Amino acid sequence: MGADEKKTDEKNLKKNITIADVADALGVSKTTVSRAISGKGRIGEATRARVMEYISEHDYQPSVIAKGLAQSKTYNLCVVLPEHYGMSDLSFFQDCLFGIEKISGAADYDVLLCICDNHDISSLERVIANRKVDGVILMCSYVKDAQVEFLQEKRVPFVTIGSSDYAGVIQVDHNHQSACQELTGVLLLKGLQRLALIGGDEAHMVTKQRYNGYLQAFAQLNRQPDHALVRLGLSDPVLIDKAVRELAPQVDAILCMDDATANHVLKSLRELGVGVPQQMKIASFYNGLLLENYVPAITALAFNAKELGMAACRTLLDLIEGGHVPAKTLLPYEVVLKESTT
Repeated sequence: MGADEKKTDEKNLKKNITIADVADALGVSKTTVSRAISGKGRIGEATRARVMEYISEHDYQPSVIAKGLAQSKTYNLCVVLPEHYGMSDLSFFQDCLFGIEKISGAADYDVLLCICDNHDISSLERVIANRKVDGVILMCSYVKDAQVEFLQEKRVPFVTIGSSDYAGVIQVDHNHQSACQELTGVLLLKGLQRLALIGGDEAHMVTKQRYNGYLQAFAQLNRQPDHALVRLGLSDPVLIDKAVRELAPQVDAILCMDDATANHVLKSLRELGVGVPQQMKIASFYNGLLLENYVPAITALAFNAKELGMAACRTLLDLIEGGHVPAKTLLPYEVVLKESTT
């Protein structure tokens, strides 16, 4: 065997040592080595120092499995995606996942994806029953939330991406209510008298937050909204088109709950021959990919989904470690005013 090959083999042996190897070399038990690595359990400081000095000198890197066994952890996180979502939501979830992966990977955690319907959470129940994860991130929050109720009952650490009315839920969200209040207020201050609001699944908490912001803008300016101009719970293009045809002759502007709704509204207005912004102002409470190439450019609220995922993952990891985490973290937003409301 050549000198170079011998060095390579020695290097590989050095990297591949196990807890058992460390224990044999120091004349201690594997349990003692495990306790020294994890920092838990009864072990003398001198022994702990010997173990840590040895593994440092020999470049010992405990595997995630070994580290997990030592610390009673799986080093897995579960991220729960909703079963039903439109193509327009894909970029939001993708960016959130990028953010989660960035933080989880840096902490040696892997991500397990789970897809749930709020009326069927069996896949989440199975993951928890099999003790496959240390914590959960819910990517969608509901007014009546079976996921939250289950995780609270099982006392599993979890964080919602989105707001929740349930007591004790750790939430990380964009400040949708304040954002929608600000955007609605901008349009009211432009002198627009009659604002319609279209879209939003009323089972989702984000719809509730956005609608509350819309109402607060009127209250702040001592004005009364016309509730006959509000059409919630519309996601079907046919129903959105019907609402637009009914509302267009009555209103100055249409506020859309999200980019998918705005896309359908713009199509309906085009078919009606209603010019934007000359005859109708349009704005969206969410700026997604569907609105990027519109002419005129669409006024909308901009949020950083990747940062949202990163913040949620940091919060969950702190929660798992027993650290103090805020009950609710609200991330900033940007009101992007463009030609559709000029």
